[in-house]
Amino acid sequence: MSLQVTSSVLYLDDVSVSFDGFKAINNLSLVLEPGEMRAIIGPNGAGKTTMMDIITGKTKPDSGDVYFNGNVDVTRYDESAIATMGIGRKFQKPTVFENHTVEDNLLLAMSGMQTIKSMLFGGRTHDEQERIDEVLTTTRLNTRRNDLAANLSHGQKQWLEIGMLLAQDPKLLLVDEPVAGMTDSETEETARLLREIAEDHAVVVVEHDMDFIRDLDVKVTCLHEGSVLAEGSLDSVSSDQRVIDVYLGR
Repeated sequence: MSLQVTSSVLYLDDVSVSFDGFKAINNLSLVLEPGEMRAIIGPNGAGKTTMMDIITGKTKPDSGDVYFNGNVDVTRYDESAIATMGIGRKFQKPTVFENHTVEDNLLLAMSGMQTIKSMLFGGRTHDEQERIDEVLTTTRLNTRRNDLAANLSHGQKQWLEIGMLLAQDPKLLLVDEPVAGMTDSETEETARLLREIAEDHAVVVVEHDMDFIRDLDVKVTCLHEGSVLAEGSLDSVSSDQRVIDVYLGR
């Protein structure tokens, strides 16, 4: 196994998958280093969601290598096993427990093998409470800890779901269109939030909002027809004529 594989947090090499003859992912290669945040852009149908499905075990590739945390071949495991290894995924639409408080949502995310009843009504350790307080501070929800999740704004629900992933302390977070439907101020705050998270975690962000991508100030990968079309800084990628033709110029 090469040094690039063992030193990376995520390693995809020559990955392909087809659905009914349509090649959704076509010889895709991508490497993410520990502590790196990467932005993924591209037109609809470029393979962004399928790529995340493969990383999380929802979809098995037809060919290629997918390694996590140096030497874990994720193609050999199912979704639940991969999640417990330290890969957390946030979908575009927030899925929080609206009838529970913000703090209880974090408790439920941390529950692991413990029962929901024991987590909600039983005691919690000092370490668990510290972790909850830390996540609430990171996600800007400390003053909302006792509020029902249903009463949060759309943006705050997005932050809560990110917090629910953080409560599980993943090594890698996959975040799908986190600022869709957010106000301008929430969008700016989300960029700051993700930059803080990336200080201790690897993060992959799929997003269409170019101003938000610029605020992240990270390496950008543009996908097209299941392959990497361009990669580099946002300025270099957005000035690539191929990217303009298939995505930004539309």
